[in-house]
Amino acid sequence: MTLHQGDCVHLTSDDHLYQVIGVDDHQNRCWVRRWPMARHGSPVFEISLHLVDGQPNADHPRFDCPVGARPSEAQDY
Repeated sequence: MTLHQGDCVHLTSDDHLYQVIGVDDHQNRCWVRRWPMARHGSPVFEISLHLVDGQPNADHPRFDCPVGARPSEAQDY
């Protein structure tokens, strides 16, 4: 599975939706935050790429977050 900044994904640990903020393929990790964001923002945290649900299905598909919701490259860094 290839992840890109702005993708929305589910994690293997729960059913919540998360937005991908950044990806480090060399270290097999990425940074995500809950989506939709809370009123005052959602904390960003680092996880292993192995924790991203790589088996999308009808109940939990992998898809892009709404247009305009993608973070700028400078945001949250």
